[in-house]
Amino acid sequence: MESEIETPRPKREESRRNFIKIAISFSALLLIGGIAALVKSITNPAPSQVQTTAQAFPRVQIAQLAELQVNQPVLFNYPLDNEPNILVKLGQKAETGIGPEGDIVAYSALCQHLGCVYAFQATGTSPKCNSAYQATSPVGYCCCHGSVFDFLNQSRVLSGPSPRPQPQVLLEIDNSGNIYAVGMTPPTIFGHNTGSSDVSSDLQGGTPVT
Repeated sequence: MESEIETPRPKREESRRNFIKIAISFSALLLIGGIAALVKSITNPAPSQVQTTAQAFPRVQIAQLAELQVNQPVLFNYPLDNEPNILVKLGQKAETGIGPEGDIVAYSALCQHLGCVYAFQATGTSPKCNSAYQATSPVGYCCCHGSVFDFLNQSRVLSGPSPRPQPQVLLEIDNSGNIYAVGMTPPTIFGHNTGSSDVSSDLQGGTPVT
């Protein structure tokens, strides 16, 4: 009776090593693909997710382009009916400004320090509470504790105790020149989980403007 022919051991070992190499390579490809998909989902959320976030804020008409005058602020409440904001046409291009000249901006009027309502100061003007201060650019000046916010550069803090810039109101202009508030940027409005980047907190605690 003929004996079975066995595969020489060296060949079996080589086949086994090749199989392990292929398995490891395949697993690595799956891992890399999974990580890439995760990163993509974080940096590029699905359109439905973006749409849901955007629609959380009301879309409210707050001004008309033809009625705005340079350095004449317009006060309005948004996104809740007791939360004041300042809209102003600066007469010079601002970072993230809108309109034909890119000079229209709006910010929460509640100071990020302790929630005082501050005022807009045009270049060369002084606040009533401090005649020694003269604005060298368009700013928001808080008379409570002297915080100063740069209206040309996303309301960054120029001086004073405020720990953060002011939340900016997201604006849109339609073909008829109507200006709408459509959302807020971080940080949260003073009193709403202060300092958080979760702007959905801005919609809690009051009645949304309609």
